[in-house]
Amino acid sequence: MREFMHYITNAFYGATGWNDDNTYKELNATARELIDFPIPRGLRLTLSSLATPNFATSYQLGSVGIVDGSISYLHSTVPLTHIAAQSDRISLPALLRSYRQLHDLASPKGSQRHPETEGVSIEVASQSSAAGIWSFGRNGSSLLYGRLYLPQSLLESLVVRRFTPALQVQLSAVSERSLRNGGTLLGLVQYDKGKYGVEGLASTDGGLLGIRGLYNFGGDCSPSATPPASPTSPVQSNGNTGPSGVERERIYGRFSAGGEVYYGTLNKSGGMSLGARFATLPAHSGTPLTATLTINPLMGNINATYAVLAKDYCSLATRMEFNVYSYESEWAVGMELWSNRRPAGFLLGALPSNQPEPDPEPPIKKERSFQAKMEWRLDDPEPEPEAPKTEATLAAAEDTEEYRGVLKARLDQNLRVGLLWEGRVKSLIFSLGTGVDLRKLGEPFRSLGLEVQYSS
Repeated sequence: MREFMHYITNAFYGATGWNDDNTYKELNATARELIDFPIPRGLRLTLSSLATPNFATSYQLGSVGIVDGSISYLHSTVPLTHIAAQSDRISLPALLRSYRQLHDLASPKGSQRHPETEGVSIEVASQSSAAGIWSFGRNGSSLLYGRLYLPQSLLESLVVRRFTPALQVQLSAVSERSLRNGGTLLGLVQYDKGKYGVEGLASTDGGLLGIRGLYNFGGDCSPSATPPASPTSPVQSNGNTGPSGVERERIYGRFSAGGEVYYGTLNKSGGMSLGARFATLPAHSGTPLTATLTINPLMGNINATYAVLAKDYCSLATRMEFNVYSYESEWAVGMELWSNRRPAGFLLGALPSNQPEPDPEPPIKKERSFQAKMEWRLDDPEPEPEAPKTEATLAAAEDTEEYRGVLKARLDQNLRVGLLWEGRVKSLIFSLGTGVDLRKLGEPFRSLGLEVQYSS
């Protein structure tokens, strides 16, 4: 489950118009979140609060053999008044959905709404509206985050600073006595112009230096690009129309290609990778999909992923990995299934009834009252009785509500299964998961955990 602070950090990026998906490190984000979702271990409780529009806190207590926990604080110079912070009002798809659909780099209004955050009104502004976002302050926008883990006294921190609408700097640090030199520091300089994005990084761990970038083309990146006409709208005949003169559905998406190069100045070793991605855009009228291919020529690794949003309530992903030097291969599949039923109703389903419904009884004509006859008038109309709430009406009312939860599942080549149910009960957001090893049927359950979050 994504933590409350991760939700607030994404809200900061959305409020300042920063597109974190337009980076090389997020190339495989969709398949990664659908397949490699974390499964809780033991019992963990989290209490969070957006105390003011600029300040958030979070306290976590867990028990996995030993009692541990953490204390987190976050400060944003941008007021985060455009999101729902209460756990009973947060849109579950905004918090839990794994499929990440790309958003338009530019739009006529200068912003594009996240489909998965429709309920909380998080808007991602394009670069064309950066001047409006920049009005938050002449000195730019900043985010400060700190987290202290107990009892090991490990401290992590994050500082994000926007210097220009296209330039952002991030500094993250970890401090702990058992680490080399007492901790590590990682710096990122990010430059995003929409059509391309470049990142430079430096780390004290091994003296790592690197650069990575992503270039977009096709789809909305072309100056003359226009979204495809709706399949139901008439277009001029151009040889690509059906019998009724309607344009056939065609895939409308964006290609992205990039790479990274890094070198460790202390251990005198380096590496590189190349990657490409194709993803449909919101204007695509067909099924949203994302396909990626990454290659590490030095290590000989080839990684291919494919993810599809089959329905609004169902997402599927698959990943294949192969090493050309060792001939070793791995595969994994993942699924995400949303439901507006409670866990019991989702697992058991609705039991169909084969019995025919009885014919409605004919209405009985009621004679006028004596008082109405004396006054030469009709009786006053009686209030209609309230229809009893049957199972069918309750199920229909339940269907109109927001999604109550999501079932996530994965399977890999070693027959290891991961199951995770995430949802909401009253004002609590919970995550219940387990890991199963099908090769050891005598003791199949490898882990079991429950995580509960509450925010105000």
